[in-house]
Amino acid sequence: MTVWRPWKSSADASAASTGITVSRSQCGQGWTGTKAGRQTLVVHNTGDAAAEVDVVELDTSKVYGEVEGLGPNTSASMEVQLGAGRYAIRCLIEDTDVITGPTVTLTGDAAGGPAVVPVTKNDLLPLVKKYQAGVSRGVADLVVKTDKLRTDVDAGDLAAARADWLPAHLAYNSLGAAYDAFGDFADKIDGSGSGFHRLEKGLWHQASAAGLKPVADQLAADVHGLQKDLPDEQVDPNDLGLRAHEIMENALQFELTGENDQGSGTSLNTALANLNGTANVLAVLNPVLKPRYAGLPEVQKWEDRVRALLTAHQGTPVERLDRTTREQLNGAVGELLEKLAPVATICEVRRAS
Repeated sequence: MTVWRPWKSSADASAASTGITVSRSQCGQGWTGTKAGRQTLVVHNTGDAAAEVDVVELDTSKVYGEVEGLGPNTSASMEVQLGAGRYAIRCLIEDTDVITGPTVTLTGDAAGGPAVVPVTKNDLLPLVKKYQAGVSRGVADLVVKTDKLRTDVDAGDLAAARADWLPAHLAYNSLGAAYDAFGDFADKIDGSGSGFHRLEKGLWHQASAAGLKPVADQLAADVHGLQKDLPDEQVDPNDLGLRAHEIMENALQFELTGENDQGSGTSLNTALANLNGTANVLAVLNPVLKPRYAGLPEVQKWEDRVRALLTAHQGTPVERLDRTTREQLNGAVGELLEKLAPVATICEVRRAS
């Protein structure tokens, strides 16, 4: 069960409501609070199906708290900060239309806490189509660059192959949030010990052209297979928000540690490509993020900071960075990740009916 709690649990909550029931027949019954401020809402699923439970402000449709996957005969609490206004519990139960519980009117001077304006599938579908079109163009570019790489290896020109490996690898790593739509091709093309990384290891560790030919041929075949398969694959709308954070999280774990480096010393170049992939996702999501996320300028600020650092040190193996630079990079990416963290919650598709 995933529980989003905008406020951590606190013993000094100004009010508490217990015994709020959730089911197809009783949604939100038992919420008795009337005073604005921080409060703990405890919800009990008395029905026979799993439910999502939201705390919504009726006049704005903002969601102040939610519990996902609340199973039958289970309970969960939400700590929320609610200002004066009209609220209700909203129940989203499997195979049932959205149910809105009784209106609860809160009074007082307390300000409201964090909340999100729901994003619907209709909000995201045109953005997903736009993103998928960009991915298709990116994969076409990847095909061209990978074919050139294969031609180099097949011709026995490993110096040219080393020069052309990086543009092809960066083309893949700039694709961003579409990786889950690539199925098995993702691991074949850029998984540990396969695809680009297997070829990289051979190119930078004196493997023969004859030994690398089947590796380059298979990589190119998998990239062509991805391009052929792409029209049949769809990006999940929720993946856009999730990957905005995950792409850079993976960059921090695998590129800024040098773990993925198989000899080329280009991990920082790859991290910059990952950053470009994140930027593309954010640009596509901008229509839904801009009116909903006040922290978006901070995201841009730290994206610019990370970009400047990575650009300044492209081509430098991670292990050759001085301690100050590594700390600056890790700190800047950490700050960016913190600012990106709310994007997935804000952009999560929520049922409207």
